[in-house]
Amino acid sequence: MTAAITRPASRSRDAATPLRVAASAYARDGGRTPHTAFHDWYADAAARTFTRVERVPLDALTGWETEPGTGNLRHHTGGFFTVEGLEVRMPAGPVPAWSQPIINQPEVGVLGILVKEFDGVLHCLMQAKVEPGNANGVQISPTVQATRSNYTGVHGGRPVPYLDWFRDPGSRGPLVDVRQSEQGSAFHHKRNRNMVVEADGEVEVREGFHWLTLGQLHRLLAEDDVVNMDARTVLSCLPFAHADLARELGPPADPFRAALFRSCDPSAEARHPLGAVLSWITEARTRTDVHARRVPLARLPGWQRTPERISHVSGAFFDVIGVRVEAGGREVAQWSQPMIEPHGTGVVAFLTRSFGGVLHVLMNARVEAGYMDVVELAPTVQCTPASYEHLPRSARPRYLDAVEGADPAHVRFHSVLSEEGGRFHHARNRYLIVDTDVDVPPDDPDYRWMTVHQLVELLRHSHYLNIQARSLVACLQSLLMPGEPAPTTERKTRI
Repeated sequence: MTAAITRPASRSRDAATPLRVAASAYARDGGRTPHTAFHDWYADAAARTFTRVERVPLDALTGWETEPGTGNLRHHTGGFFTVEGLEVRMPAGPVPAWSQPIINQPEVGVLGILVKEFDGVLHCLMQAKVEPGNANGVQISPTVQATRSNYTGVHGGRPVPYLDWFRDPGSRGPLVDVRQSEQGSAFHHKRNRNMVVEADGEVEVREGFHWLTLGQLHRLLAEDDVVNMDARTVLSCLPFAHADLARELGPPADPFRAALFRSCDPSAEARHPLGAVLSWITEARTRTDVHARRVPLARLPGWQRTPERISHVSGAFFDVIGVRVEAGGREVAQWSQPMIEPHGTGVVAFLTRSFGGVLHVLMNARVEAGYMDVVELAPTVQCTPASYEHLPRSARPRYLDAVEGADPAHVRFHSVLSEEGGRFHHARNRYLIVDTDVDVPPDDPDYRWMTVHQLVELLRHSHYLNIQARSLVACLQSLLMPGEPAPTTERKTRI
């Protein structure tokens, strides 16, 4: 099913893009391919694309070496990434100082989705991609998902398909082109170029690639471990907020969705004007005193190295492990690498509330040591609950109890989604959107209620929303259109 979007000839491509995005999101049953056929293709891709991942000692990683003196793990080419130590001091934080391993990957990768209209509906060319850290093997990925080392051929493998579309997007330019961060708790200043490029000619569909509408992708977001992190961050950057969404698609009867539509209208009244929000972010970045210093991995207090792993003496947080990989359907057939293995499943949640019939999202000004600019906007709750068992009660995240104790009837979205499987091993989070009546003081230094159109505006720029928040924005997009009811908390927590 598709929506009849009004696009007068006088309307520019940029002005029409949000409504084209909405029309594609409305096509939940598919465009070129019915949604019922997707899983057949997905199963076939999983059968042809595989990884065999074997844990190996860190010293047995082919092509990797431990630097004398520092103990840092580095690739012999100097490319890809290194695992180093980071020493952090944050005097005003709940934990004033700590040390940890961190991934240093200074190169900027490309995460790109190629789109094309078929019968007037935008489709996304998505890839069934296998990563060694995926809990379930194959996941739906962007058209291009490549580090600079990958696409410049440091790995010695085959060229990255479709890369030329993103190196030369044509005279009209890309629909989306913005650098965004990755996890500031695991990466030191890591960024990727998030792009959406519209094809203006024929596109050969290679093996392992498939055209999907946004509506189909939104349905897949509700399924555990199907749409990968890199696809979610690119989808979140699409400019889907527009004043005419309700008029073009019809106002929904569901009060939550009606409030969500109003929240996408740039003229809707927000609790805090965008200028005040930007000032709040600047103030948070200015007042926060963070000292992060890269140090030798071999001399991190509280961390120990065995042949199999680098781990915290408490047994909490995460480990650095080594894996040997054999893969089918990849540019390279076999390789070895270090990976980060978290302990426990995380919780990543938006609390939402309507003010004057306009849905607002409670955003947290979050400090992470690896961010480029100290603070980025994060979900209301972003944590791995098991990690706080070893910390003072005062360090427990605010609003975690509101999320974990939420009435299932107020849970609008709940899915277990994987983080990036190229660097993390079986890293999974419960992503939730929970409607609430929680009250937050308007001058709270750490939290602000924001409308969806404000989030969309900030996503046009770098380093405002962190990667977990961007994933949840993509999930929030999926709730705009009528579809299956959100799964209950009881069913989805059996992971």
